[in-house]
Amino acid sequence: MKLYYAPGACSVGIHVLLEEIGKPYEAEAVNLREGAQFKPDFTAINPKSKVPTLVKDDGAVITEFPAIATWLASSFPEAKLLPQGADKLAKALEYVDYAVATLHMQGFSRIFRPSNYAPNEADHEAVKAKGEEIFSKGLAIFDKALEGKDYLLGEFSFADAALFYVSFWWKGRLGKELPPNVAAHYARMLARPAVQRTLQAEGLA
Repeated sequence: MKLYYAPGACSVGIHVLLEEIGKPYEAEAVNLREGAQFKPDFTAINPKSKVPTLVKDDGAVITEFPAIATWLASSFPEAKLLPQGADKLAKALEYVDYAVATLHMQGFSRIFRPSNYAPNEADHEAVKAKGEEIFSKGLAIFDKALEGKDYLLGEFSFADAALFYVSFWWKGRLGKELPPNVAAHYARMLARPAVQRTLQAEGLA
């Protein structure tokens, strides 16, 4: 397998899952700041110009965080990343989708790229504030979901990798405080050897 990632991007969650699985894989950094995602070498693999992108051993390409995470968890059952039973699987997918589609795409994108939402620079602070509001609400929902549990579904699953990356952005990149249960989850994630190896590999340790 080969993972195309950008250090500290949402792809860090997929990187963690690959380390948890422990099977051989390659990892290639894509320099988003220099626009490498738009160059022919990369668009030939993923015309969406996005990370994470996973190339399977057979050459097939999987894109989008939820799809890659679900495929990895399903394909390597020995890693115990896939919740057992339809109800738990649905809940895991719910958590992943909420982290990616709401906290990331609606919240963090407003904080990080306000110009995408308001061409007038005078409106950028209001856009950022809305992004923080969305992100904070999402973290509060995750905080409640973690009550009395070490991980989102009780036992570690692929859903925890999604919560990890948005927690990493809020705490590590923005320097903001996480709510208590999410903070405990984040500390628990940072203590996992797979997370430590990932952060070291991406130059984030």
